[in-house]
Formats: sequence, structure tokens, C-alpha cells
Amino acid sequence: MATAEDNFTVFYDATWSRTVACAYAVTGDLGAAEEAAQEAYTRAWPRWATLAAYDDPGAWVRRVAWNLATSRWRRLRRAQAYARTLREPQVDGPGPD
Repeated sequence: MATAEDNFTVFYDATWSRTVACAYAVTGDLGAAEEAAQEAYTRAWPRWATLAAYDDPGAWVRRVAWNLATSRWRRLRRAQAYARTLREPQVDGPGPD
């Protein structure tokens, strides 16, 4: 008889590529996509008893990975916008020399 861990392992192996691909569509960075996917599976494991009964538990995991990737993308965008405000302003006119 298969255990919950065995079932989750089969699920993980069957859905990993698609989950990474969904996260990659947001991040454009394979490493970040893999991190988002891994975090999504980490969040799925404690809920596996419930998720296993879903018609498509992979959809739940992909959505979590998508949300994580989107949050990362937004944080990076905010950081870039903030970094632009820290640049020294361009001054027109004579220089110090």
C-alpha cells in the first residue's frame, strides 16, 4: 500500500516541470522559478491530505508558485524604482572644474 509520502513523491515528479515553467513565465529566471516551485511544494506537503482529494492538486501548486514568483517580481521592481531615486541628480551647467 502506498503511503502519503509515496503519493506526494509521484505527484511531485509528475508536476515539477510544469510548475517550474509557470513560475519561469513570470520571472524569466530559471533559478528563481525553481525556488518558487520548491516553496510551493513545501507549502503543499503539510496540506497533502486535503490537496490529494482535489481534481487537480497541481493547479493549486502552480498557483502558489505563480503567486510567489509574482511577489518576487514586484519586490524587484520596487527595489529598482527605489534605486533610481538614489542616483545623483544630473545638474546642467558648469562642472566643479
